[in-house]
Amino acid sequence: MSTSTTIMLQDRLEDLFSYIREGRILDAITEFYAEDAVMQENALPPTVGRKANLKREKEFLSTVKEWKRFDVTAKGVGEDVTFYETVMDWVATDGTPVYVEQVVVAKWQDGQIIHERYYHNP
Repeated sequence: MSTSTTIMLQDRLEDLFSYIREGRILDAITEFYAEDAVMQENALPPTVGRKANLKREKEFLSTVKEWKRFDVTAKGVGEDVTFYETVMDWVATDGTPVYVEQVVVAKWQDGQIIHERYYHNP
């Protein structure tokens, strides 16, 4: 049985994009992810729980000097699931330019992400 309507998920997904574009990534985790949310990159072991994911994301953000781009090139919403394809550019703290194309698939429950997986070029 669906716990999140398609319209609600479309709105939540657009709100999530706004947070990311505004650089409010840690706020986004607090706002959009369930307490026991699971996040996973490619085939790496998943990170379980909002607290652990906030820590992981803070560690990642500490390697970013400047964000250049976050473009959503495709998106979709289904029954308790969303996906989006994105292109991102940033400059690492050591000055290295970073370019990533990725697809993000999220499973939702009661308006919050309970499982999210990122598929991207290594």
